[in-house]
Amino acid sequence: MSILIRSVSKRFGNFVALDNVSLEVPSGSLLALLGPSGSGKTTLLRIIAGLEVADQGSVLHHEQDITHYSARDRKVGFVFQHYALFRHMTIAGNIGYGLRVRGVPKPEIATRVNELLRLIRLEGLGTRYPSQLSGGQRQRVALARALAAKPSVLLLDEPFGALDAKVRQELRQWLRKLHDEIQVTSVFVTHDQEEAFEVADQVVVMKTGKIEQVGTPAEVFERPANAFVMDFLGNVNVFHGRVERGKAVTHSGMEVAYADYTHAEAQDAEFYVRPHEFDIRRHKNGDASLEAKILHVNPTGPLIKVELQAVASEQVINAELTAERFGELNLKSGETVFVSPRRVRVFFPDYSI
Repeated sequence: MSILIRSVSKRFGNFVALDNVSLEVPSGSLLALLGPSGSGKTTLLRIIAGLEVADQGSVLHHEQDITHYSARDRKVGFVFQHYALFRHMTIAGNIGYGLRVRGVPKPEIATRVNELLRLIRLEGLGTRYPSQLSGGQRQRVALARALAAKPSVLLLDEPFGALDAKVRQELRQWLRKLHDEIQVTSVFVTHDQEEAFEVADQVVVMKTGKIEQVGTPAEVFERPANAFVMDFLGNVNVFHGRVERGKAVTHSGMEVAYADYTHAEAQDAEFYVRPHEFDIRRHKNGDASLEAKILHVNPTGPLIKVELQAVASEQVINAELTAERFGELNLKSGETVFVSPRRVRVFFPDYSI
């Protein structure tokens, strides 16, 4: 392991930012800390960096205990959300700043700065100032500055949060390619699940100072550990009901097989279905389904979004269809159809939305 977090806790007054958190970060991996505001992800990142001190627990780097090392002695590079570039320095000056502070000879600094300008695709712009660059270019400069001293760990705190959607998308792809080139162990904080899934090798989902799940993007998305993870990872439809005798039954009357619970005694449960996991039919065909009225159709984008309301319970349902399937059905607002889930995930109520 490159980084090993052992039973770390941190309080700010009465607020528990981290509660007995343990985590392993494999060498050379790109790991995302994902969660809502207040989940503890930035606090954990700052403790790894040495910018905060844990109240209890330890931080190890390649089996060496660095819990009480200063940020400077930990050999980490840190990239902030808002660039934090020196406005009075040129781009080259910003990138080489950390090396100058460390007393590195000027020729060596110049060589390293030129290497990094090529790496971030800003060759020839070293004499410009931050105000002369776009937001995306400034963030690449901030990343180059963090890499200048060849850190063993790169830490990024919502690095693309201040950028617009198009630039954010471009930088995500660029960061993934850059990581594949330089293979430095990296940890980045985000609240954007699409960003985490596109960039990271591993995703850590956090909530109220604790880790809810760790896994690859595919593992976390396809097999969420609990209702919180399922709900946090995007738009979902939640149905309330019960499980009994191998069946899951919603309050609105939809019944699906659930082999994981065969007991006769009924137990309350919640059923989660993602919008793209629904199919819509004009007539019943024997599958589990709900009768629903179409409220609105949004035909923009690669998937057609259909908002419906269940006839029996008046629950609003969000479904997504391919353009081809939508064309076959030729759906219109006000029509009554039957909605069938292709996949249902069942959780027992220990989390409320």
